[in-house]
Amino acid sequence: MRITETAVPGAFVLTPHHIVDARGAFYESFRVESLEAAIGTPFRPEQVNFSVSAANTLRGLHGVAVPPGQAKLVTCVRGALRDMVVDLRVGSPTFGVFAGTLLEAGTGTSVYIPPGVMHGFLALTDDTCISYVLSTAHVPGTQIDINPLDPALGLPWGFTSPPLMSDKDTHAPDVATALAAGLLARWDEVSSAAQLDAAAHAEVRGLVVGDAGEHAGGHAVQRRDT
Repeated sequence: MRITETAVPGAFVLTPHHIVDARGAFYESFRVESLEAAIGTPFRPEQVNFSVSAANTLRGLHGVAVPPGQAKLVTCVRGALRDMVVDLRVGSPTFGVFAGTLLEAGTGTSVYIPPGVMHGFLALTDDTCISYVLSTAHVPGTQIDINPLDPALGLPWGFTSPPLMSDKDTHAPDVATALAAGLLARWDEVSSAAQLDAAAHAEVRGLVVGDAGEHAGGHAVQRRDT
């Protein structure tokens, strides 16, 4: 598996290696030790969600307040979608930077989104299904919504007709409003939490994370192909 960091620090694309023969294909979509070595912090799934969308449905931008925070591993399991992650961690050196990834069911490609980073996607086919593997269980009242059409972000969704959106997403605040209201996670808080979690996890599993801590704003980053 190839794990590569995106333009958003701490957000990664996981690309599996396919073994193909006359019967079809086999691939490893996720291995916890490989992901943790890349992100430099523990990732233990606490909840798995699925959403099914009609073509041209736009969902997002969504995140979870810190605390509790929430990391996500998202995968398209049916259809195709244009995935988008946006760095809205206050104080981040890449605040406002986004990374788009085409996710198609046949590829098995996934995107890891760290706490504090916002996520959304545009469904490109009918009956598109996306899987969310989450590091924390849902806590009512902690979700943060940002308008995905905020001109200040200028996200390249690529739709050619007005997308289907929920009322909640349509009327979500723009970045400036969310920033003024203090809704967004702070870079230093998220980074410090990640470092503490990584250090504690290293004691348990014997992982070496300290030397890499200067990369990606305090996240210990190590890329590994498996």
